[in-house]
Amino acid sequence: MKLKYLFPIFIAILALMTSCEDEETMTLLDEIQVSSSYVSIPVDGGSTTITIMAKESWTVENTVEWLSLSSTSGSAGESTLTFSAESAIDGRTAELIIECAGETQRINIIQGLAIVAPATVAEILAGPESKTYQVTGVVTSITNTTYGNWYLEDETGSIYIYGTLDSKGGEKNFLSWGLEVGDEITIEGPKGSYKGTPQLVNVSVININKSLVKVDSTENAQLPIEGGDFVAYVTCKGDGLSVEIPADAESWLSISSIQTAGTNSVVTFKAEANEGGDRETTLTFRTTDGSKNYTSQTSLSQKGAILEVSIAEFLAAEVGNTQYRLSGVITGISNTTYGNLYLRDYSGETFVYGIQDFQDKGLKEGDIITIVGKRSAYNGNPQVGGAVLEEVIPVTPVTIAEFLAKPEDSNTYYMITGQISDIDYAPYGNLYLNDGTTEVYVYGCYPGWGATGDDRKGLLAAKGIVVGDTLSVIGIRTSYNGQDQLGYGIYYSHVSAQ
Repeated sequence: MKLKYLFPIFIAILALMTSCEDEETMTLLDEIQVSSSYVSIPVDGGSTTITIMAKESWTVENTVEWLSLSSTSGSAGESTLTFSAESAIDGRTAELIIECAGETQRINIIQGLAIVAPATVAEILAGPESKTYQVTGVVTSITNTTYGNWYLEDETGSIYIYGTLDSKGGEKNFLSWGLEVGDEITIEGPKGSYKGTPQLVNVSVININKSLVKVDSTENAQLPIEGGDFVAYVTCKGDGLSVEIPADAESWLSISSIQTAGTNSVVTFKAEANEGGDRETTLTFRTTDGSKNYTSQTSLSQKGAILEVSIAEFLAAEVGNTQYRLSGVITGISNTTYGNLYLRDYSGETFVYGIQDFQDKGLKEGDIITIVGKRSAYNGNPQVGGAVLEEVIPVTPVTIAEFLAKPEDSNTYYMITGQISDIDYAPYGNLYLNDGTTEVYVYGCYPGWGATGDDRKGLLAAKGIVVGDTLSVIGIRTSYNGQDQLGYGIYYSHVSAQ
């Protein structure tokens, strides 16, 4: 029998011995005492009871699905707490904390012997949480090199590893393993989940079988817009070398040559000129020893043009690194430090997760801005990521009288608010606004910034805006046939009179 299997048996025996000793004496804290801090439940199922002596009321939170408690709280004095569980196929352990007057008493629970047996990824995904699994697979991606977060894949599926302990059981020392994409690894760890997605947490490394193929270095990993050559220097100790270009990159990336000398290969790729947005791909190099397959990966990216799109087109785009140029009106600022805000044009509205150096920009709600950023998402909700401010058109809120006193200027924008006293032409939103002292003609109230042609029509009907409603609109100071007016108005908000 291997030592790693002896260890849980030793712990179980120790727990039972300690439990027997604690039958006689309470585990002592100032505010709370328990007859045993270790609880053993038969593997076939059953119950075990401990005695609690507390100077004040106590509570315990049970987050263990397979464990039942007779109570989750109690009052000062002596009380009993019973732990129950159904039968278990495999051994399992848990820990609960009893809180009393600021002190915590830990209770360790064991049911059966927690022997770790090898499992496939599919068996882990289908198995219960809190159970410890051993699995062997290939490292396919590394997402964090401090804690050791990465993906493991075998022939049955893929699972995320959240945290990797070093050889002494310490955290934040992942690099000590020298683990790389393509390595075959055997690990042990408990199953957990994050937002419903299964993962293994703080795993221990049992064995690493280094990949027989490795990308040693690359040239031109970031290609220019006009394209060019990307070079990968590869060491291959297996039987043959194959290269895989993902299907979505085959239209613009190809292999121009492979030069091999012994175990060293130089693979040259040719990228075409990029007429779209930024793009990237991951290349996979494969080899075999006759019984196992080994892989190594490397990535390349290519700069692209910035795509100027409407917000609706942006929202319909895929999450990725393509750069988009968006223009619209700031309709709300949710974080004044980082510049988390909402941006709206004639086609829709999107959330912008921060603008670089926002505090230095002096932006406010109502301003018209142009930004460049990536299509990203959070919890499935689309947003602009990595936004950089390109242009600002300040919008100044004024009364109607103040607005009419301004000189005509097609480059200066104002926001006025008033009650609709008359609608002259509903399709384009030509109407009169009155703020109680002054009235002005609004030549057009369009759905949003950037509207042209038929996209300018239909705002009033779409939003149910009628005479008597209070409307805020953005526009320029202009006139027509001697009549002062706000020209080319942009809808900002309204309040119904109903």
